Amino acid sequence: MLNFIWIFFFLSAFATAAFKLLVLGDTQVFSELMNAMFSLSKTAFEISLGLSGVLALWLGIMKIGEHSGFIDLLTKALNPLFSRLMPEIPRDHPALGAMVMNIAANMLGLDNAATPMGIKAMQEMQTLNPHPERASDAQILFLVINTSSVTLFPVTIFAYRAQLGAANPTDVFIPILIATYMSTLIGLLAVAAAQKINLLDKVVLSYLGGITVLVGGILAYFAGLDQAEMLKQSALVSHVILFSLVISFIAAAAYKQLNAYELFVEGAKHGFQTAITIIPYLVAMLVAFGVFRASGALELITDGVRLLVNVASIDNRFIDGLPTALMKPFSGSGARAMMIDTMQTHGADSFAGRLASVVQGSTETTFYVLAVYFGAVNIKQIRHAAACGIVADLGGIVSAILVTYWFFG
Repeated sequence: MLNFIWIFFFLSAFATAAFKLLVLGDTQVFSELMNAMFSLSKTAFEISLGLSGVLALWLGIMKIGEHSGFIDLLTKALNPLFSRLMPEIPRDHPALGAMVMNIAANMLGLDNAATPMGIKAMQEMQTLNPHPERASDAQILFLVINTSSVTLFPVTIFAYRAQLGAANPTDVFIPILIATYMSTLIGLLAVAAAQKINLLDKVVLSYLGGITVLVGGILAYFAGLDQAEMLKQSALVSHVILFSLVISFIAAAAYKQLNAYELFVEGAKHGFQTAITIIPYLVAMLVAFGVFRASGALELITDGVRLLVNVASIDNRFIDGLPTALMKPFSGSGARAMMIDTMQTHGADSFAGRLASVVQGSTETTFYVLAVYFGAVNIKQIRHAAACGIVADLGGIVSAILVTYWFFG
């Protein structure tokens, strides 16, 4: 899919530029395409290198959190819920532990730890699957929860916003929490409807009710503030929560007599390696989308959508953030490139830049997760997994748009 999208950007850019040259007489369009290719390849390299410090910092902190017991704590906290949502999995089966550790790692932004545990969970659930080529109910629910992106600590989004000049890189933290909660809730409701899961079970209801009350409390608190005060309070709450998490990780490591400094350095080394690793991917997608934009092809699409929105008398500022939303279900690296391009073009603190950031944190790459997780256990019949995943994506994207208008509109 990513290969198809990448080729589409280049071919559609060439077709649009050829039309502008041959029909409209625009002799500068191919010059603009070449300038976009060279300038954006340089930009992608500079962004990747600039990220190394920020990624080293946060991945170092997350390494401390990983070893200080926070994943184990989340695992114990979530086990009762998943044993009710997936009754076909025995209470002490290793699938539950791997599943909860995967979700806990995703919550903390530990992508590298999350994927192996997710594949392990799929493999363990496959041992209980009576139809090996057909996705089980538990596997589908687990996958949809993954695609809805339960993210409590969106480190990479903060890093990109800081690198691209945001005055307050974490000001999207509360909006992302709200959007990712809505994405997960809608995905869970979709699966529950398809599988007839009893969400009125006392344990399930207590978990969902508690989380909903917490999110509802956040919504109620901010709803009572004017926009200027809301932004101020949101920034304050974000800073307090995030720094408190950092202190909690370090304090827990000290309590367990771990060498927090060495753990930080170990994680920071991985942060630098990550910044170097993403260079070719970022170059590929930024250049492809750059020529797509420079040719005028993107403008044709957005102008068409803007026309329809204007006819409906709806505010059209969200359209500039749509490329990230449209790319997100297909490719994480592609959506990241769209987010960066939007922040570069409109500004990190623009409405579109903030919307792209919130969208990026609200959902996951549904089709990538489908391919990796089901491919790891050779499942060919995915049943309602894709449909429920797309419903979760749409819920997250719509929520991201609405909450961005609420906070920054």
